[in-house]
Formats: sequence, structure tokens, C-alpha cells
Amino acid sequence: MIHLPHLVIDLGLILGAAAITTLIFKKLKQPLVLGYLIAGFLVGPHIHFIPTVTDEANIKVWAEIGVIFLLFSLGLEFSFKKLMKVGGSASITALVEVIGMLAIGYGIGQVLGWSVMDSIFLGGVLSISSTTIIIRAFEELGVKGQKFAGLVFGVLVVEDLVAIVLLVLLSTLAVSQQFAGMEMLVSVLKLVFFPVLWFVGGIFFIPTLLKRTKKLMSEETLLVTSLGLCFLMVILATKVGFSPALGAFIMGSILAETTQAEKIEHLVKSVKDLFGAIFFVSVGMLIDPKMLVEYIGPVLLISAVTIVGKMVFSAGGALISGQPLKSSVQTGMSLAQIGEFSFIIATLGLDLKVTSGFLYPIAVAVSALTTFTTPYFIKYAEPFYYWIERHLPEKWKDALTRYSSGAQSISVVSDWQRVLRGYFSNVLIYSVILLALTLVSSFYVRPWTERALDGNGWVNIATLVITLLIMSPFLWALAVRQVHSEITARLWQESKYRGPIAILRTSRLLLAVFFVGFLLDQFFSFYVAVLTTLGILGALLIFQRKIQAFYDKLESRFISNYNEREAKAIEAQARRDALAPWDAHLASFEVRSESPVVGKTLLELGLREQYGVNVAMIERGTRLLTLPAKDERLYPGDKLDVIGTDEQVKKFSAFLEPIQSRDEEERRLEVVLRSYEVHSGSSVMGKTIRSSGIREQGHGLVVGIERNGNRILNPDSTIILQDGDIVWIVGNPKRLPALFRVKTSKK
Repeated sequence: MIHLPHLVIDLGLILGAAAITTLIFKKLKQPLVLGYLIAGFLVGPHIHFIPTVTDEANIKVWAEIGVIFLLFSLGLEFSFKKLMKVGGSASITALVEVIGMLAIGYGIGQVLGWSVMDSIFLGGVLSISSTTIIIRAFEELGVKGQKFAGLVFGVLVVEDLVAIVLLVLLSTLAVSQQFAGMEMLVSVLKLVFFPVLWFVGGIFFIPTLLKRTKKLMSEETLLVTSLGLCFLMVILATKVGFSPALGAFIMGSILAETTQAEKIEHLVKSVKDLFGAIFFVSVGMLIDPKMLVEYIGPVLLISAVTIVGKMVFSAGGALISGQPLKSSVQTGMSLAQIGEFSFIIATLGLDLKVTSGFLYPIAVAVSALTTFTTPYFIKYAEPFYYWIERHLPEKWKDALTRYSSGAQSISVVSDWQRVLRGYFSNVLIYSVILLALTLVSSFYVRPWTERALDGNGWVNIATLVITLLIMSPFLWALAVRQVHSEITARLWQESKYRGPIAILRTSRLLLAVFFVGFLLDQFFSFYVAVLTTLGILGALLIFQRKIQAFYDKLESRFISNYNEREAKAIEAQARRDALAPWDAHLASFEVRSESPVVGKTLLELGLREQYGVNVAMIERGTRLLTLPAKDERLYPGDKLDVIGTDEQVKKFSAFLEPIQSRDEEERRLEVVLRSYEVHSGSSVMGKTIRSSGIREQGHGLVVGIERNGNRILNPDSTIILQDGDIVWIVGNPKRLPALFRVKTSKK
């Protein structure tokens, strides 16, 4: 007998239960994520009247993969550029929420009579919202494109970063029973150093890789390559102490800046949906009914406090950051749950043996309950806002509107602010690059050369020289490169700015000296490092033109890769604008699979003759067909740019996407294979298949004819239907019988 691994059996149970429950929830028009949770509860270890999952460890691994795919897809849709637009508001909202929930969690723990450490960890558990739950709920409710969703995604990313700091803080607090400032500082520096390094390096190399291998990239290889890059970043993130989910998000954000982003997102979607379903089912498996009964009081209390507290603090933080009342309310109601990071924090307390055993099961129960409520809170956030608006005093509404308008109004950025921002960005980026090169050379390259080449002094010198050559363009950019040269020259004319500008320039030069000295100190003694540093800086000044030329090439590639996707979009828009003549305008449409134009050529459609419009361009995947030929066929997914007046475009739109009633759509979808006998007196008798009206009136297709014992498969349309023929037709069973009915003459 063949032995079937437990993993395969468990996977079958999970997907089978998920399929049944989600079909039921789809029929009831309820969020599918709730169906996944119930499926997990049913196949979990706590229910015994149906087959249950036996190998929970493997399911947790699959669930972790699901989180990785969910965050990777989120990064593809929500790039660093979008994050930067909501960065300030997202940071303020997240910090207000985290600090508020830490305080409330600690207070609730003390009210329940828990220990100090239990109360502190409870605050940590309640402070972080669930990224995966919110992403899935947004997808199901179709609100990902709304304004508040961008703020919510920004808050979730900031929360993930804060959670990493929180883990370090709670770990050191649990071990030493006091806050460790140095560990906190190191953790914060890591949060700045590694994401900046990965983003800069990723933007420099990955878009170039995809461009140069584009001809070799089929859908299969593109999928494998993108997922390989995703898991490579996951490994790197885990090695330096970050969560795998954060690494997946960073790689998704890097790939989002490439021209292949939409295609990668499409290829990954099915994989993401599969593993995402496993993740949500695994969360449902954690629900223990006995534990719910035993701790029902604390669970209900903490759940209520979590929902209300997160709504209040998140909405309040969004208002403080200058968001309108509507976006703030929607943000607050979207973040009213806890999730995967809460489990990690609760598990940390158990592993360190500083929290009681009941904290983790309570966290799971609260997460499950708040997960059930999340889709409904998101769905009814807008109606709740309108209710608040109706009952809010006019003075308060006016004050909030003025505050929001003032905070979001586009302020004039002074020249001095531009210079400061430029200097700060310059110092941050190149300091990260130089520090990374120094650490790689000192801790990896040098030990490897010493082992491989029986290292001596000359090997160390050669390693140092190569490292300095690689660092030279970045040292030049840090110390010498002009930042907003025209603005800086204009400010230099004003005496009050000369001192600050001189300080900025000097600080950059000193920082470059520090990095050179730091590198040399890894290879030589302190005094040798100091003397050599001065000589190296002199060489940089002597060869600065060649170094600058090389740096300009590097910067040009980075900027080109960073803006490539936007540049392609602008170029395509420019082509569209160039095609739009005089009083007519350009309108874009997408060809759906049920559109009447599918499979037909432009000549067959005769759009100019019937509707007065011209197809200026067809966008098909990565291809752009400008002024397409008349024999070009249209396919589902094609994006058409047509030129015409408002009236012409309106008529064409009605033809392209005809509005049908629900009953008619259902009738059109009802297609069966049936046979009909031809009799004298029927409307089809003596007519060819083409002229019989079977296709036009009966919405049918003749696939076979039985005549005198012979069978004709897929008959020619010129065949004449005769008395006694058995005609096999694929079509609408409600329309076809009338064509074969014998007409009786009226006397």
C-alpha cells in the first residue's frame, strides 16, 4: 500500500474545508477571510468529530510562506515612492497608536491583577495591527485604491519597523529588568542602515538585470526570478534580525520600480492566494474553545479595549498628522485588530519565561475575534463617518477642516530647506554605502583572501587598494559633490548663510576622512591609518575629474532605473497626447472577454463608419501598437486608445460594453447541447444553416447533423436543412425550440 505523507493529507483537509466554507461565505456575501478562519477552526486540533490536521508544524511553515507572498505582493503594489508620500502622516499615526496601546495594555493588565511583565507584554501584543488581515480585507472589499488605504499601508510598514525595536526593547527588559539604551540605539541604526542599503543596491542592479535578460524572460522564468529575489531578501532580512515579511516587502517595493512590476504581480497572484489561504486557515486552527470558555472574561474585555483603543488612537494620530476626518475614521476602523506580530511578542515572553502561560492563548483568541470584526469595520467605516459628521458640532467640523487644510496645503519650501534636505540625503545614502563597503572588506573579503592566498602584508595592501578604488566615487560624492549648486551659490551671497553652508561642507569632508580612517584602521595601526588617510584624500582631489566622470555614470544608471517605470508611462502618455487632434479627444477603454469586439479585426468592426471613432493605439501587454493596421484583431485585455468627439466616444462605449440586465446575462450564460428534429412547416425547413437564424435568433451553434443514418460533424454553413434531419446544437434552450416548432396555418 502506498504511504501518503501527512503533509499531503493535511493540505487536502485545509484546502477542502477552505473551499466549502468560502463558497458558503461567498453565497452569503460575507468576507472570505472569515470563511478561512472557520475552516481552520473545523480542521484544527480542538475539533474531533471530523478529520483534523495532524502535522501542525508543517502547516505553520506554509503559513509563514503565505505571509511572505502577501507582503511581497503588497510591496509590488505599494512602492517606496508611494510610501514617501504618506511617510510623515503614517509615522505620526503609527507612533500615536503604538504608544497609546502600550499604555492601555499595561493598564488593563494591572486592572486584571496581572504581573508587571505580563502587563508590559500585553501592551506590546495590542500595539501592532495585522498586515495580512488588512491586505486580504482590502482586496475583498475593493478599497485598495482609496485614499485612506495608502495611509493604512504606510502605518503598517512603520508598525513593522517599530515592532522590531519593540522586540529588542522587551527582550532586554525581560533579561536585565531595565531598559538598555545602547541595544535600542543599535536596533534603530540597523533599521536605517539595512533598508537604505538594500533599496539603493536593489534599484541599481535589479532593473538593469531585468532589462538585459528581457529577451530570455518567459512568464515562467520571470516568475522564478522574481520569487528567487524575494526569498533572497527574506534570507538577508532574517540574518540581520528583521522579520521575513519585511524583507519580502522591501523586495516587492524594489521590483515595483521596474517596468515588469504589473506582469510580476499578475504571475504571483495565484501563488499568493493559495499560500495566503493556508495562512488564514492556520490562524483559525489556533482557536481553542476550551481556552475561550476559561478566559472568556479577559478575552472579551481585551478585545473590546483593542477595537476601541486602536480606533481612537489611530484616528487621533491621523487627525494630528493633518488627515481629513473621513480618512482618519477609515484608518482607525481599519487598524482595529492584532495579528501575526502579536503572536511573536507573546511567544517571546514565553520563551524568556517572564510571562504567564495564559498570555499567548489570550492573544490568539483576541486576534481571532478582532479578525472577524475587521472586514465589517472597514466596510462600515464610511457610513460611520457620515454619522459622526451629522452629529458633530459645526464649530468642531470647521476647526478640523481648517487644521487639515493647513497641514496638507502645499507650503513653499525655502532654498535653505532644499539645501538642508539635499545635504541630509547625500550624507545618509553615501554614509550607508561606504560603511557597507568597509564592513564587507574587513569582515568578509580580507579573511577570505588571507585563507585562500596565505595572506601576508602585500595581500592586505592589495585588498585595501581595491576597496579604496571601489569606494572612491562615493567618497568623492560625500565630500566634494555639489548639492543644489545654483541654490547654494545664491545663498552664499547672503552673509547669514555663509557660516552654516561652510559648516555643512566641512562636516561632509570630515565624515569622508572618518570613513577612510575607519577602513585603514581595520588593516593597519592607528598612526599609519592617520598618515595614509591624508595621502588618500590628496589623491582623491588630484583625480577628482576622473572619479567624478565615473560617479556620474553610476548616478545616471541609478536615476534611470529609479524613474524607468514613470518614464515609460510618461512616454506612452505623450504618444497618446500627440495623437489627439483638434477638438476631438483621446479616450481609453479595456476590452473585456464578453465584449462583442473580441476576435474581430478593425476592418470587420468598421468603427469609423459606424461610430465615427478611430483606434489610435492598442496596448497589449508590453507591446504598444501605434496606428494599428486594419487587419489587427482585438483580444481580451487589450487597452484601446480611440479618438473622437464626446458623442462619438459615448456611442462607442455603449457598443464596447453593452449594459445588460441580470436576467439577460443569465440567459446568455445558459448554454447546453441538445438535438432538434427538422419537420415540414418549421421556420428552418429548406434553409441553409447560415440563413436559418439558428445563430442570430436562437444564439446557437450547429455542431452536427444526423441524416439517413449518416453523421456530419461540424457541417458547412451552406448545407440545406431537410425534413427528418436531427440537428445537434450548442445554444440557449429557451430560444431554440421556437425555430423548430411546426407552424400551423390559421383558417
